[in-house]
Amino acid sequence: MNQLELSYTTKKLIMTEELTMIYEELKASNQKSIEHFDSELAKIRAGKASPSMLSGVMVEYYEAQTPLQQVANVSVMDARTLVVQPWEKSTLNDIAKGIIDANLGLNPQNNGEQLIITVPPLTEERRRDLVKKAKAESENAKIGVRNNRKDALDMVKDLKSDGLSEDHFKNAEIEIQDITNASSKEVDQLFDIKEKDIMTV
Repeated sequence: MNQLELSYTTKKLIMTEELTMIYEELKASNQKSIEHFDSELAKIRAGKASPSMLSGVMVEYYEAQTPLQQVANVSVMDARTLVVQPWEKSTLNDIAKGIIDANLGLNPQNNGEQLIITVPPLTEERRRDLVKKAKAESENAKIGVRNNRKDALDMVKDLKSDGLSEDHFKNAEIEIQDITNASSKEVDQLFDIKEKDIMTV
């Protein structure tokens, strides 16, 4: 094998490795978009009491906005009731205020020891609103996935400028689209599960 063939083979190998890295990076970025979407869905309550309903609540704690989970333990008493047990009793009112300020439609009752939150049943209209909210989150996740696809394609175009062959370029485009389709499908599946959860009375 002469020097020219050797450098071509080496270059081809490097290009293949770079393509593999682009695919892996795309998958990792999509996974982050999906995980973020999943955590946003968890905040949308579906009528059943769940500690994740309070995951976005911030509490004024020693003059700093602090996540509720860092100042109290949230547990489920039954399908309709949450219990918030603060680490320090003196924070009960601040925690109650944080929950009300979070605008979740929840009204915590302070018994001096803990907060009891009765989760009201959802009206048909409220359920539809929540499905819309979940749908909007799924669109955001898909935008994230599409942006990741664009970044990956840009990187492949750079490789083409560096000498990636037309065939390899076309194959890379197909691979990137396949990864994107799989991630979009996962977003749809998560949305479908959540929609069913919200609409089930």
